[in-house]
Amino acid sequence: MQIVNAAGRLGLLTDRGVVDVAQASGGLFSPDVQAVYQRWAEFRAWAATGAEGASARPLGDVRLDSPVPRPPQVFAIGLNYLDHAEEAGLEVSTDSMVVFTKFPSSITGPDTEVELPRGSVDFEAELVVVMGESAHRIDASEAWGRVAGLTVGQDLSEREMQLRPPTPQFNMGKSFPGFAPMGPAVVSVDEFDDPDDLAIGCTLNGVTMQQSRTKLMIFPVAEIIARLSQTVTLAPGDVIFTGTPSGIGFAREPKVLIGPGDELVTTIEGIGTIRTGFRAAS
Repeated sequence: MQIVNAAGRLGLLTDRGVVDVAQASGGLFSPDVQAVYQRWAEFRAWAATGAEGASARPLGDVRLDSPVPRPPQVFAIGLNYLDHAEEAGLEVSTDSMVVFTKFPSSITGPDTEVELPRGSVDFEAELVVVMGESAHRIDASEAWGRVAGLTVGQDLSEREMQLRPPTPQFNMGKSFPGFAPMGPAVVSVDEFDDPDDLAIGCTLNGVTMQQSRTKLMIFPVAEIIARLSQTVTLAPGDVIFTGTPSGIGFAREPKVLIGPGDELVTTIEGIGTIRTGFRAAS
């Protein structure tokens, strides 16, 4: 099952195109995309047969927005690939998971243009987990059962604010408008042969910057969810950016930073591709 945001309306991506869920379900489900995660089990049961025979629009005729437009909480995991920690010159611990947040106002869709703030803007290709059930103090063995699906994300970062002494501002440096592109769809876990091993990568202006596999995470998805849940209550519709592999621009010599007119393309196996353009500040 693949959930899309079709110009603000909940859509189900099928072989025939995009089905409008509110119309196909006769109003059983709202067109509000975010609301579906509160009824995930019920929606999955309906979607198994409910879209059969429903009219569909060709995917190319639909403008896609973020498939999780208003998550209650946005978590992000830092230094979750060993090669990324090494390029950053930082030590990692298998006992302590690095966690920060991105504010929900930073979310944008899978094909958009972002205004660049002053400073050094960098890219981080990431697998994003979307919660379908709440979770508090759960074991890792339960975690995948609470997940609605997976999507593609970019954790864009303004490094100067993020790393500014004496107190780094991770949350602020990563939360400018448009700094959390996501999409094109939320793909349910049962679509993957192995959701813990997906090819991930990105290009900047056609040049490969990052290329890896999610099986190389230090903390895999189930462990991330379990560890977060020991402190917070994860809610349906929450999203978790799971970390980035090596190849970020700020760690290169010379640095490769995003500028006006650049195009960033991020792809994850089995999910799809998102494209982000950039413009100078007005």
